[in-house]
Amino acid sequence: MPYFDAASSAPLHPVARQALLAALDEGWADPSRLYREGRRARLLLDAAREAAAEAVGCRPDELVFTPSGTRAVHDGIAGALAGRRRAGRHLIVSAVEHSSVLHAAATHEADGGTVAEVPVDRTGRVAPGAYAAALREAPGGVALACLQSANHEVGTLQPVAEAAEECAAADVPLLVDAAQSLGWGPTEGNWSLLIASAHKWGGPAGVGLLAVRKGVRFRTVQPADERESGRSPGFENLPAIVAAAASLRAVRAEAAAEAERLRGLVERIRARVPELVPDVEVVGDPERRLPHLVTFSCLYVDGEALLHELDRAEFSVSSGSSCTSSTLTPSHVLRAMGVLSEGNVRVSLPRGTADADVDRFLAALPGVVAGVRERLGAPKPAEAAPGPGPGPDPEPEPDLVVDSLGKRCPIPVIELAKVIGEVPVGGVVTVLADDEAARLDIPAWCEMRGQTYEGERPAERGVAYRVRRRA
Repeated sequence: MPYFDAASSAPLHPVARQALLAALDEGWADPSRLYREGRRARLLLDAAREAAAEAVGCRPDELVFTPSGTRAVHDGIAGALAGRRRAGRHLIVSAVEHSSVLHAAATHEADGGTVAEVPVDRTGRVAPGAYAAALREAPGGVALACLQSANHEVGTLQPVAEAAEECAAADVPLLVDAAQSLGWGPTEGNWSLLIASAHKWGGPAGVGLLAVRKGVRFRTVQPADERESGRSPGFENLPAIVAAAASLRAVRAEAAAEAERLRGLVERIRARVPELVPDVEVVGDPERRLPHLVTFSCLYVDGEALLHELDRAEFSVSSGSSCTSSTLTPSHVLRAMGVLSEGNVRVSLPRGTADADVDRFLAALPGVVAGVRERLGAPKPAEAAPGPGPGPDPEPEPDLVVDSLGKRCPIPVIELAKVIGEVPVGGVVTVLADDEAARLDIPAWCEMRGQTYEGERPAERGVAYRVRRRA
């Protein structure tokens, strides 16, 4: 069964498995002890730290191992904010950061700090100069800025080096979340703190990296501990750490060749999906992106049903669609980008993915999407794209109102598509909806179908979305 969700967790690399089994035999003792077994464990820990630091591009004494990437994010942000409390209490993040960063920002805000979110364009990329502008517009002293190296949902690479220079000019440290990119290469630029997670590159789960450059003011906020420079308390999971470092070195050695091969497969998916499936939007930067990841959204499709059907067809993929979430809230990444969220599919290919598996996926996808659309009563392509009408009447008719209250995505958009041809060109359809996804998906539908989105207004229940028929 092809596994296409490496961005969530990559399969364990063979080198990681070998190193893990060897370290279980050799690295079980306490590395802080002076007897023979302890010294052997210390040698393994030091070697792992040196290998990981070389891959990160920092000194070994600047890097500590944490119990997870999320723990590294929380400890890194909290420590930098505490260390620079005198400089200010303002935190800058991009709108598409991993949820662990946004949760840490929310905790900081609840504690009395302030947070600014830097917007992104429709590809999910921060604009040049955006961090410099956020620094200038800060209401007070800025303690820390955060920017991911590559987005986990759409694969877009961020201008980390440029943002780091902008932050350095303002004497503000930049924390980089390199979880998605570290296995493909080092993070360029003059960053101050960096985090990563081993299971993203094929290491074992339960190992994170936190690098803090010398000279960065940092104060650990949790109780003091003698291990990992006092920044990550508790007994080190040495076998997992050894496996993480060994697999990082191994994937880096393979990265150039594998990136070129997987990029070709992703290009095939990006080009073929819109040809094979009508009403699809491929999202993310088409050029500046991770080599193994592609995301697309399908109109008139329930994301949860789509993922279940792909699973039945033996393909493991993920989604940022609100249709797959009990919160009914679309992915914050797709929301920040302003792109279609319904029927969202993220394909992230692990190393070693075969060409034949991608071809099978492309062969299966059209039938799966068509089947889900048919069950939902979605309009056929001809129905969803009415031709030019006779033009607006001299006295415009009243709005046609579609009541989609209480209906989840993609039903509000399906109902809009079915009736848009019933109003004359220039006429308006008002969709009443209380599903948060409609705020993204109705404007996205208008852009894809050549109609005019005129905005929203509060209704007695939910929100009224106005769409004017242009064609």
